Amino acid sequence: MGEPVTSQPMPAEGPVGGAATTPAGEGCEGTPAASLGAGAHEFLKALASEQRQQMLELFAGGMELSVGAVAERLGVGQSNASQQLALLRRGGLLTSRRDGKQVLYRIDSAAIDRSLTELREYLRTCCPPAD
Repeated sequence: MGEPVTSQPMPAEGPVGGAATTPAGEGCEGTPAASLGAGAHEFLKALASEQRQQMLELFAGGMELSVGAVAERLGVGQSNASQQLALLRRGGLLTSRRDGKQVLYRIDSAAIDRSLTELREYLRTCCPPAD
């Protein structure tokens, strides 16, 4: 299962038809445009794969698992599991600790809360609800 295809950047002239809605760097009504931080960007990237979403489900209830256990439960190779776990860790969804020769992974609730707060604030700024 490969990585999802990422969308291409919009052309410089703006949305379809070339009609830009606001100048670069500005949001609605001249307010500063919201920008998504690197942490939230990595968080979303980590969630963008169905395989990584399946991996996250393995950690429900506070489970702590090694790369080998994740690979076995999902029926994938250890190299693949290790790469996907690294992306989940980089995205702030998992944390890890070394136990002898093994690396054990578990959910990083505090980092997830921070990323969700950042995303919520970003969405409130860029896409406020209609009154």
